[in-house]
Amino acid sequence: MGILLWIIFGIIVGAVARWIVPGTGPGGILGDLIVGIVGAVIGGWIYAFFGHMGVTGFTFGSFICAVIGAVVLLWIIRALSGRRTAV
Repeated sequence: MGILLWIIFGIIVGAVARWIVPGTGPGGILGDLIVGIVGAVIGGWIYAFFGHMGVTGFTFGSFICAVIGAVVLLWIIRALSGRRTAV
């Protein structure tokens, strides 16, 4: 898959994951891109752990795998950042 398709795939996956996990996410479209790409990697690891193929191309199965990874990543980011209060 070309780098352009990975970028488009990452933006779409990041936006869908941000829609699934409510709240403020990291940094707009660039944040969605990073969450989507890193989420695809995490989703691939999760799927490989259970003996399945991860992200293998621009397919529906890869999309679901990447979204699951991105949702997990957003949960981790929000759990680590917590709620900050102004002082």
